[in-house]
Amino acid sequence: MKILVLLLSVLLGVSLSEGVMVCYYGSWAVYRQGTGKFDVENIDPYLCTHIVYGFAGLGSDNTIRALDPWNDLCDNYGKCAFDRFTGLKNINPQLKALLAVGGWNEGSAKYSAMAADPGARQTFIASVLEMLEAHNFDGLDMDWEYPTDRGGAPEDKVNFITLMSELSDALHARGLLLTVAVAAGKTTIDASYDVPGLSAVVDHIHVMAYDLHGAWETYTHHHAILYAYPQDTGDNAFLNVDYAINYWLQLGAPASKLVLGTATYGRCFRLDSSDSTGMYAPASQPGSAGPYTRSPGFLGYNELCEHELTSAWTVVNDPQMNEPYGYDLTFGNTWCGYDNPDSLITKAQYAQQKGLLGMMVWSIETDDFQAECHAQPFVLIRTTREAFTGVPITTPVPASTTTRDPNLTTESTTTQAPTTVTFPTAGPGEHCSHPGNNPDPVDCSFFYQCVYTGSGYIETVTPCPPGSLYNPETFVCDYDFAVCALDPSYCPANCPL
Repeated sequence: MKILVLLLSVLLGVSLSEGVMVCYYGSWAVYRQGTGKFDVENIDPYLCTHIVYGFAGLGSDNTIRALDPWNDLCDNYGKCAFDRFTGLKNINPQLKALLAVGGWNEGSAKYSAMAADPGARQTFIASVLEMLEAHNFDGLDMDWEYPTDRGGAPEDKVNFITLMSELSDALHARGLLLTVAVAAGKTTIDASYDVPGLSAVVDHIHVMAYDLHGAWETYTHHHAILYAYPQDTGDNAFLNVDYAINYWLQLGAPASKLVLGTATYGRCFRLDSSDSTGMYAPASQPGSAGPYTRSPGFLGYNELCEHELTSAWTVVNDPQMNEPYGYDLTFGNTWCGYDNPDSLITKAQYAQQKGLLGMMVWSIETDDFQAECHAQPFVLIRTTREAFTGVPITTPVPASTTTRDPNLTTESTTTQAPTTVTFPTAGPGEHCSHPGNNPDPVDCSFFYQCVYTGSGYIETVTPCPPGSLYNPETFVCDYDFAVCALDPSYCPANCPL
């Protein structure tokens, strides 16, 4: 039995006394401006036990695919982010690097169709193994949001377990991890997951205990509140971290596989009146966009803490809740609920008391990674891990190494690349002005994914999922209300909604 436990701890890449600290990386942060730009080399390889690259997607041929080939891959003068990401293990050999497939912007319908077809599942699994091994990933994180929902089918709940069981067999046979990101809302849990079946085949269950409220509602509320607020009634009584974790446990998820997810960002609202600034205040619009993330209704913690230092930001520590919220009547009447170091200490202690495997964060690039507001960088993640383990994080002094400059081009697998490349801009009737994602000038319900071949671009029309539009400032699909609030002129065919 002791040998089995030891082998399991090696596979999971975790000291059983410390638990896990799982950190997702939103790779589109490389396109942010100023001090908000975050690339692979900004990741501290000693900060987290597991890092997860977001995201890969599902192609029309049922194979896993890079969603941003120019950034993710080395081919066609790409920036090799996959390989640079897994290369962080050369600095910290104990680090585990996983690839996440799915995410909100991928939608659900194509995953539903793939999971229902035995041949499509095998095609997908074979392509997953090929991609993970080609880029030295340690496993796959499945982030289908969500089975049976958003264009899915009622059969998804059963088919999801079949898919995950087959993935588990294939990955574990090669010593690779299989983890899953799951919802925290009761309605989605009930509709989407066979909890005992899922628990039996995965190594971690990452509970996304955030985004429980947001600017899709018409009143303020904290999106990652630990316990129910006294005014919470009806479905709102279920939308809190404590209910979510207890419900997953009640349905049969073992605490030893549950990982409590936290957020390094706030969900924000525009107050309808400056006279009502508390919880449940009327708020019919999203809060103002930040300088880095550029998404109304969302502010990274780095944006929030910098704003607090320089502006008339009022922080409220309501005695009836664990987390703070803040507002600034000079910043478009913006109100945000978020986590700070103190609230995350409580959440980490809560997870410890529940006997959970560890903590997770979405996402590493919106922490205070530049240490603009605190004495050390990554204060939220650092505080969370240290509070859970009771052990300070230590970063060894690295030996001198040579690392690849991500701003230099790389040899294509088929074509010799020059040291630098000047990419052509769009000509008449063309849509690609640079490699990566490009907007349509009129319709934001889709975008163009552009790959430079050395002589021109190959463009692929990529739709945004229902309820979202392409945000030309973040280079990804975003909530439709957020894009229209940012600048309606970006999407004349879609705004106003």
